[in-house]
Amino acid sequence: MSSKWNIAKDAHRQQSSLLKQSSTKVKKVAISALLFSTLIVPFGFIKEAEANATFSKIYHIYANKEYVGAVSNPEAVESLLAKKEQQVSKKYVGLAIDAHSGIDIIPEQVFEVSANDAETLAKLEEALVVEADAQSLKVNGETIAYVENEEALEQVVKQLKLQYVTEEELEALNQPTTAQLPVLQDDETRVVEVSLSAEVAGEETKAKPNEILKVDEAVQFLQTGMLEQQKYAIQSGDVLGSIAKEHSLTIAELMELNPGIDESTVLQIGQELNVTVNKPFVTVKVIEEKFKVEAIEHAKIVEEDATMLKGEKVVKQEGADGKKEVTYLITSENGKRTDRAVTTENIVSEPSSRVVVVGTKVIPSRGTGTFAWPTNGGYISSHMGSRWGELHRGIDIARPSNYTIKAADNGVVTFTGWDGTYGNKIVVNHNNGYETIYAHLSQIDVTVGQVVAQGSAIGVMGSTGNSTGTHLHFEVHENGSLVNPLSYLK
Repeated sequence: MSSKWNIAKDAHRQQSSLLKQSSTKVKKVAISALLFSTLIVPFGFIKEAEANATFSKIYHIYANKEYVGAVSNPEAVESLLAKKEQQVSKKYVGLAIDAHSGIDIIPEQVFEVSANDAETLAKLEEALVVEADAQSLKVNGETIAYVENEEALEQVVKQLKLQYVTEEELEALNQPTTAQLPVLQDDETRVVEVSLSAEVAGEETKAKPNEILKVDEAVQFLQTGMLEQQKYAIQSGDVLGSIAKEHSLTIAELMELNPGIDESTVLQIGQELNVTVNKPFVTVKVIEEKFKVEAIEHAKIVEEDATMLKGEKVVKQEGADGKKEVTYLITSENGKRTDRAVTTENIVSEPSSRVVVVGTKVIPSRGTGTFAWPTNGGYISSHMGSRWGELHRGIDIARPSNYTIKAADNGVVTFTGWDGTYGNKIVVNHNNGYETIYAHLSQIDVTVGQVVAQGSAIGVMGSTGNSTGTHLHFEVHENGSLVNPLSYLK
């Protein structure tokens, strides 16, 4: 017989003793009343009856304070309880199964045994609530589940934290706080705190075996508020929007519940999607310390110069980024960042500004009607007119002080490039009926569409095309007709 049985039996003995004393008192009162009320029954007969009386014992069975019935043999009850424990133990291996809890046996002395053992045992088996030793899992003092023991509860808390940090990071937090932490290197992170949003605790108790969760089940329950997630199988015609609407979700929430799914994903018939929104009992907060060397972006300063042509720019000072060392505390809850705060910032080097000077002088695209000499000095080596049996269409200027070719008047460049006997050529339209041509250049320094000012450099004198030496061939056209440049040059 089990120790549970003995403990129950000892307790019941005390109850039985009280019942006997009470019964004896009742009997004495009843006998006294009979003696005083009648003299018909001889005294000797009463004494003889008492002497010949014999008592038997029956056992009243209670399950969870509810009366079940009586048995004549308590060993039958013990056998039933032991058999039940053995059956359940095979199904729930490792649990300390208990069928005795809540069973009370009260013995009673009777003149005649009237117990129906079979009927009482059948009722008892039906009323039995089998339990196991367990550890309650409490969140902020409220029991939400059960695990096997205290060690299992500790594992639940640990595994919950390990969903968001590594084993090494968790163990590092358990090191003595006096230990010197290594200096973080650039872009390096370390965990400084892992905590739960609610108190998770427990105490020894009993629970039905089917209510006792394994460690991984308890972790999922704490994280999601459920043991199983609801799935939806894709059907013909389904799209993310219709699935989300059917389950009272937004498309964003549906995609968040199913990593790897986005609005461009082609859904397959029969494919399962998670459609259950998690309602966690507790969240895991992780605080990380991160060290980063960051650039301090340099300023970009633009200075205007009215003496420079619009569109021209000169870099007055090259810029350079500075450098700073920053330490952050990054807070995440269930893997989602909720905060980032700067704890320390140290400037290693200051940035220097980049300064660019830009011109603001606007060049008019319309000519003045008066043409400036297109070279730096020089002389006319060949005039306009008949030459070698052909018409020389302009004038040739040779031997200048340098080879820079300049625009004779304000205008817009309409042609640049090679043109047969002209070699490298530039054409400038002065937008007032005049057009000038510059030929035999060794270098062209303007582009088509560019506005040029009178006297601005446009190329370099050369001897390209049909040329006998380095010089500039210069032509002037008025309303499409050749005119003598010397009539217009000042």
